[in-house]
Formats: sequence, C-alpha cells, structure tokens
Amino acid sequence: MKNTYTYIDALNEVLTIDTLTDQCREKLEALRDQTAKRNAAKVGKPTKTQQENEGVKNAIREFLRDNPDTRCGDVATAVGISGQKASALLTQLVKAGEVAKGEGPKRVTLFRLVA
Repeated sequence: MKNTYTYIDALNEVLTIDTLTDQCREKLEALRDQTAKRNAAKVGKPTKTQQENEGVKNAIREFLRDNPDTRCGDVATAVGISGQKASALLTQLVKAGEVAKGEGPKRVTLFRLVA
C-alpha cells in the first residue's frame, strides 16, 4: 500500500501553525522546497540497474517466446543470471502483464509469454 501522507504534506501542515518563528518558517520552507525538487528529479529517470535489467528482461521475453511453460531455474540458466534475479525479473514481468504464471506437474511453477 502506498503512503499517501508525504513529507511535503507534513511540512505544509506544520507551516500553517501561526506561532512559528520567522527563522523556523524559513528553514521549513527551504526543506519543503528541497524535498519537492529532489522528488521531481527522481520521476521518470531509471537507475543504472533498471536500465541493465531491461536488457535482461528482453532476453527473458525472447527465451519464453521460443520456450513456453518454462521453470524459473531454466530461464535463469538460459539467460545467464542467478535464480534469485530471474525470479525477481519474472515477478516484475508478471505484474506488468507480459508473462503469465501457471502451475505444471508436481506443483512446479511455469512461466509463459502473454500473447
């Protein structure tokens, strides 16, 4: 669940207090503006790891296109990444609706590319 009450909301609420000194109000306004600026810089700018993971996700998509109903471990081996990283990236692809997660024989989790 996403936190809807942000630091900026809290600072704005405190700034409505009439008894704040001018010096305190000035510092809080500067902090609010700095926080807003930092948050604005984060939006839409993927990290280096996220950029690298896009290439790995593309390799996973290609592998699943040719090999539907594949186990996570097989994806990891084919793409050349750890099982943990394969699991995390497959989960991201499932949440994005690009990959479907199903169950095979003996309750094995299988992944396939969504058409």
